[in-house]
Amino acid sequence: MAKKEVRTDLWVAKQLDECGIKYDAQGSNVKEIDEALKTASKRGTGKAGYPEYVAVIGQFVLVIEDKADLDKQIRLDDNDVLDMSVKAVTDYAVNGAYFYAKHIAVNSSFKKVFALGVSGDEKHHRITPLYVDDREGYKQLPDLESFVSFSPDNIFEYYTRYVLEEATDVEKTTAEILKDAAELHEALRTYGTIKDQDKPLVVAGILLALDEIEYGNFSIDSLTGDQTKDARDGDKLMNAVRARLTRSNVGPDAKKDKLLSEFSILQTSFRLNEINETLKKTPLKAYTEFLYDKVFRSIKYQKTSEDFIGRFYGEFMSYSGGDGQSLGIVLTPRHICDLMCDLVNVTPDDIVLDPTCGTGGYLLSAMHRMLANAKTENQRRNIKKKQLHGFELQSNMFAVACANMILRRDGNSNLACCDFLKENPAQVQLKGATVGLMNPPYSQGSKADPEQYEISFVEHLLDSCVEGARVAVIVPQSSMTGKTKDEARFKESIMRKHTLEGVITCNPDTFYGVGTNPVIAVFTAGEPHDPSHVAKFIDFRNDGYEVRAHVGLVEGDSAKDKRAHLLDVWNNTVEAPSKFCVKSTVKPDDEWLHSFYYFNDEIPTDADFEKAIADYLTFQLDMVSHGRGYLFEEGENA
Repeated sequence: MAKKEVRTDLWVAKQLDECGIKYDAQGSNVKEIDEALKTASKRGTGKAGYPEYVAVIGQFVLVIEDKADLDKQIRLDDNDVLDMSVKAVTDYAVNGAYFYAKHIAVNSSFKKVFALGVSGDEKHHRITPLYVDDREGYKQLPDLESFVSFSPDNIFEYYTRYVLEEATDVEKTTAEILKDAAELHEALRTYGTIKDQDKPLVVAGILLALDEIEYGNFSIDSLTGDQTKDARDGDKLMNAVRARLTRSNVGPDAKKDKLLSEFSILQTSFRLNEINETLKKTPLKAYTEFLYDKVFRSIKYQKTSEDFIGRFYGEFMSYSGGDGQSLGIVLTPRHICDLMCDLVNVTPDDIVLDPTCGTGGYLLSAMHRMLANAKTENQRRNIKKKQLHGFELQSNMFAVACANMILRRDGNSNLACCDFLKENPAQVQLKGATVGLMNPPYSQGSKADPEQYEISFVEHLLDSCVEGARVAVIVPQSSMTGKTKDEARFKESIMRKHTLEGVITCNPDTFYGVGTNPVIAVFTAGEPHDPSHVAKFIDFRNDGYEVRAHVGLVEGDSAKDKRAHLLDVWNNTVEAPSKFCVKSTVKPDDEWLHSFYYFNDEIPTDADFEKAIADYLTFQLDMVSHGRGYLFEEGENA
């Protein structure tokens, strides 16, 4: 029997090696786990007991017990529950694995523990996984053929799909997001009577509270509609929000207090906290259930750069008739955020600054790209904690942006609620931003207040980044023309200190429903524009995105192909005709637009030539027939 079990041990070890799972035999090199096992005797003596293998994979622990005999896989009692008698724990693989796993979950800080019972050999075997909960026992999962589901690349997806029973990596479509937003807006309007600016705060606050579920600090079932002071649904949500901010080390205290003040609508609104007769629960509980089902899972478990809360914010404003334009608020679509990150080639080593960050769309896109290309866990940690910075003037949007970053495991959201234009560029430059991304407030500038022109924000951002930083901004087309003396002055000042790399004319419907024609301008900061430097001016109005009724701007079938072509041209991989891209030197008083530099460089076809001759002959015949043949006669002095 001993030889058989050795063969099983070796086969299991080989399988773990092939799956890239690093393990320890008869103990653990993780001190905390090893200490827990020193009192894990199967016979309950309080002495040491060790499973065949223990593996730590990120936040997860695998505990493996194996037996050579298939009959020794698992033993249940008369109630079809694992038999935890000493004999069953000693003789059966699953029972023994669960015993050790439970001991680790109870006696260490590791709470996500899988127990795997294995029996048989390479040809005939069983692998039965259990998910072990230190409070509620275990959840038996379907038998497996191999350990590949527990590889470092797959274990989180496995946990999400089979333990949490969530869908994984399924992107919500634009239509689904809009449908969710419309439904939630109607519920907020009907049951909550909430002001427009408070709606996204309710959403963001609830999502932060939901993020505390896994730490045991919040439960949807705890929202009972209790009207006792400090025990109302809003109080419970705010306690969870407070815990989430503390867990993310949000500081200093003034910043944390500001965020709590913004989310306090959860507590202060009487309508939100009273039981609604139609709903038979408080509106807060109804919203929480809706957001958990429709949004929270998407934000928490998808590898996406989508700014879901920003999408909801935009939809709330449009449904309520207040699109934020009075404040110049125009939220950037996700595909534009992603494109701008590609244009400046954001890398895991960059420090990114968005000085008018809104709900955080650019920072989410940058973080998504940086993490995807990061090589080490330490690098990923630094990206989240140190390399993403933003400013936002509007306090409600600032709170939403912070929530967005925290929900993406930012760790400590480096955002500040302040007026960027009042910040000293030299001071901001100390952040070391190597990439700047911005969609400034629109249509706020005037002769009386020229500092509010979009091009003024652009200069301030360029001055705030380190030398050589890559900066991309999306602004109204008029910003590139210098239509006022002040805007022309800003353009001239920019070229004295910084280099214009190019301008891309975007789809007029990019900000659908807002009524602005945007362009993306790309600069290199801190390097004066050489008069001989050649910039690119691209007409990307046909970007493959199209407006669909009742939905808005959506990705068409050709969008990915057109985007790839744009990037090829931008990166000089391919050449393009002048109707798409013109390369030219630039002067401050030029209109920095494709339409200004465009020239038709297409060689006429034979058909074009023949048509031109035919048109001329037709014209000549018409003139002769009307007595004007002299127009074609040679004069005496010809």
